Amino acid sequence: MNNKSAIILPLLAGLALGSGASIAAYTYIYQSSKDAQLQSADTVIKKPLYWVSPMNPDYKRDKPGKSPMGMDLIPFYEETNTGKDTGLGTIRISSDVVNNLGVRTALVINQPLHTKINTVGYVQYDEDRLIMIHPRVEGWIEKLYVKAEGDPVKKGEPLYEIYSPALVNAQKELIIALDRGNTRLIQAAEDRLKALKLPRQTIKALKKSRKINQTITLYAPQSGVVTSHNIREGIFVKPSNSIMSIGSLDQVWVEAEIFERQVFQVREGLPVTMSLEYLPGKNWSGKVDYIYPTLNAETRTVKVRLRFDNEDKYLKPNMFSQITIHAQAKESTLLVPKEAVIRSGSFDRLVLALGEGRFKSIKVNVGRIDDQSAEILSGVKAGERVVASAQFLLDSESSKTSDFKRMNMQSDEEREVSTLSATVLVDATITSLMKDHRMMTFSHQAIKEWGWPEKKMTFTIPDSIDISILKPGMNLSIEIHKSPSGKFKISKIHAPNKTKMNHETMATGQLSE
Repeated sequence: MNNKSAIILPLLAGLALGSGASIAAYTYIYQSSKDAQLQSADTVIKKPLYWVSPMNPDYKRDKPGKSPMGMDLIPFYEETNTGKDTGLGTIRISSDVVNNLGVRTALVINQPLHTKINTVGYVQYDEDRLIMIHPRVEGWIEKLYVKAEGDPVKKGEPLYEIYSPALVNAQKELIIALDRGNTRLIQAAEDRLKALKLPRQTIKALKKSRKINQTITLYAPQSGVVTSHNIREGIFVKPSNSIMSIGSLDQVWVEAEIFERQVFQVREGLPVTMSLEYLPGKNWSGKVDYIYPTLNAETRTVKVRLRFDNEDKYLKPNMFSQITIHAQAKESTLLVPKEAVIRSGSFDRLVLALGEGRFKSIKVNVGRIDDQSAEILSGVKAGERVVASAQFLLDSESSKTSDFKRMNMQSDEEREVSTLSATVLVDATITSLMKDHRMMTFSHQAIKEWGWPEKKMTFTIPDSIDISILKPGMNLSIEIHKSPSGKFKISKIHAPNKTKMNHETMATGQLSE
């Protein structure tokens, strides 16, 4: 009995100790899991440091609300900057915040820049195919077959009949030479009749019949349209008189104007597309034929000549057209989405996406810009990723500790220069025109002097301005004046093919969101 007790008692003691250890271990694991859950819950529900406007990073509040532009304020949380350090200005945010902000990124690519230059043009006759009709001799117009400007003619059709003593004498000389059988005289008489523009069939008939024609019929040298008409039946004409001209419509010229800053992007031979309001949905393809060598001092534009085929004769001289010049660069360059660039008065920036929720704002040099892409001359490399949306908030936080000065930290000299820019000249395009309310909305280029990106503005047009010359789609150069009180007014408008418009009475305007 004593031996059994000696064996059982140690077993019971071991079992009790094992059960107690198991209970203690389970309790520890449960409590650790609970603490981890509580800690995770604390992380999820922790309070933001502040709320900020998505379009104006300097507008911060200590509670949710609306920005001055009516947008919801975005919360900003304190995040621990973990991971590999990439220098001053690097920030790190969680993936949840990235999703809430709607951060979208894009690659920096290396490819040619396709720039579209939109302007307007006017259809003209092809002056290379414009023929002036002059008589080679003095005489009287006996009969007129084409009697009005704009009449169509075909090559070989009769234009007019003329009686000229000089033509009669030239015919007599040929007949005399034929009667004598002198080959040299015959050839000389024929050459004189050809020089006087006597038709070949008339000369051939004269040699056969040897009968002098008192009146000679002249024929159209080409098919086309009579562009000018300066004669009537019975009128006396001389070689100095331009009696009519004939223009061909198989091919037409279109004269357009481009702004001074766009001239370096255009060269002869570039493809061009054109559309007309009277025939929507149809486009014509042509090319740049010539760039005129002078600049219009009033409109600050350069005239370019475009060439289009017109086999169906839809294009008529003096028609108004919408022009797009496709300026495709030959060499490849670094490109980013246009909306990824943050424009300011001092310099331009991009926000790099470094991975693992890390971002950094960097300074870049921006070159040419088209409808979708912006050329980056320095600051990034091909293959890097940049933020293309919601970059303003990220840039604001990164700029606090970045290795370049913030946009509002100007030197005294820079601040003095910026205050002098009270009036700027900007290229703009009319997007809509409400003539009944005398209001105009236009899209303008970025204004670096004021730190404005490309945007739309709406102005009230004063009664002193003739709005009949303004049309949607028209390209303009507009001078905008900034008053000390912060109001913006139009001081002058320069329109292509128009003199400078009178704007002594200024129009008050407001920015559209």
